[in-house]
Amino acid sequence: MRKPDFDNLLAVLNREVPDRPTLFEFFLNARLHEKLASLTPTADGNPLEGYPLLVRAFANAGYDYVTTHASDYEFPYKQPPRGSTISLNAGAVIFDRASFEAYEWKDPDKADYSRLDEIAELLPDGMRIAAYGPGGVLENVVFLLGYNNLSYLLVDDPELVEDVFAAVGSGLVRYYEICSPHPAVGAVISNDDWGFNKQTTLRPEDMRRYIFPWHKRIVETIHATGKPAVLHSCGQLEQVMDDVIDDMGYDAKHSYEDKILPIEDAYERWGGRIAMLGGIDVDFVCRSTPAKIVERSRAMLERTAERGGWALGTGNSVPEYVPDDHYLAMVSVINPEVLELCEYDGREL
Repeated sequence: MRKPDFDNLLAVLNREVPDRPTLFEFFLNARLHEKLASLTPTADGNPLEGYPLLVRAFANAGYDYVTTHASDYEFPYKQPPRGSTISLNAGAVIFDRASFEAYEWKDPDKADYSRLDEIAELLPDGMRIAAYGPGGVLENVVFLLGYNNLSYLLVDDPELVEDVFAAVGSGLVRYYEICSPHPAVGAVISNDDWGFNKQTTLRPEDMRRYIFPWHKRIVETIHATGKPAVLHSCGQLEQVMDDVIDDMGYDAKHSYEDKILPIEDAYERWGGRIAMLGGIDVDFVCRSTPAKIVERSRAMLERTAERGGWALGTGNSVPEYVPDDHYLAMVSVINPEVLELCEYDGREL
């Protein structure tokens, strides 16, 4: 069985060549957790569940870390009804100064971070935690205000917009101040989607005024503990990549889509300045054949073999609609044992 060694992911995040090819994924899914953990029962005969299931799944798949939200800290808003799509206006709870002042902000110092200790006790030797946040600066503001309302307020009441961003941003900075120093945390993910397929969610100048200063503080907070900071952000970010690299100082960027910019092109453009994680497009993984997935994964490993700074994974995450054998084909390029573990014969590879 492949043994975890977090130093390999650290090498990737430092834009170096790891000792062996390395995997990275933000999320898997419940079905894969059970399959990858082999449904191994606990000592009392019950199936694995909760954190033991999560850790076993990531370890068996070949990851050198496990991802988790570090606590129950959050920014409550109205949960929109689940459907085929979710409106960016559906959860709004702040509409004006009065509703902003009435909103009950959660205190990150009063949140429960004990899950980090619980997971730490389960980690195999060499494995660490990659802690992520309760959404990001922009994401939470969009959910609290609603996208349309935020757009109007940027013109009608920019002072209120600045105050909402400050409330969210300062809370997240404090959250990362608390979780980043934990000894089991090896890297920290700042997750905040910033764009659509063709452009950033807000104008780049508004991003620089309201959002990026808080991300710079988040990165400084993480770096102060000696840990690397990973940005997970979807969307078209071409106009702000220099900000990500040179101003905010993120060590790595995650989330890529072929219809925006394929990972091969992104690596050639920015790979010498920032580490890149994943990028095998989720739609490609869904629609292509296992053999084509293996071919593209191997080609990307060959492209980066001498230059480093890249880990194999999907462009975003592995939701339930990704066929299991397609995901396993990708991972098997680095960890072939996963095929036997999940009883997949690999005949299409």
